[in-house]
Amino acid sequence: MTYISRLRELSKAEHSLIYYGHPSLRHQSECVNEIVPELKDLAKIMFEIMKVNNGIGLAAPQINLLQQIVTVDLESYNLGKMAILNPRIVHLSEDREPYDEGCLSIPGIYESVIRPVRIVVEALDLEGKEIEINADGILARVLQHEIDHLHGILFIDHIEEHIRRNYLKELKQIKKMNR
Repeated sequence: MTYISRLRELSKAEHSLIYYGHPSLRHQSECVNEIVPELKDLAKIMFEIMKVNNGIGLAAPQINLLQQIVTVDLESYNLGKMAILNPRIVHLSEDREPYDEGCLSIPGIYESVIRPVRIVVEALDLEGKEIEINADGILARVLQHEIDHLHGILFIDHIEEHIRRNYLKELKQIKKMNR
């Protein structure tokens, strides 16, 4: 499915998410190879989906679009908003720290995940211009979380198996949220 055809389907932002158990969340996303005006419309919709669902990051696979598109809204942290394409982490700091993470595709579950504190990401902006993002703190965390989505990795994959087992009942219920 291309982003142009998916854009046509995304009419109600609050009903656009897919949830844990949906196969698209476990697939590798494809690189965006063509910069088209519709990407700006898609990013706008993704920001709206985040707003409606009280999120701060969203990857295209979470709206059933297997393209490497990420939106981040950290305005509540005074860090602004961004939409990026084909992001790659090119540097991870050795310093790591835990932080409770959640996910719009796994609502109601929050668990501590240990991640690098600082990262460097190379990506394209919506105009197709190459950018480099030096991130730390919450921005580094959100970027890592969303880039994981592009590779079929969920935050619960980073927690220990015995902790993940505690959520089996909740995960079973979340699977039922997929339409």
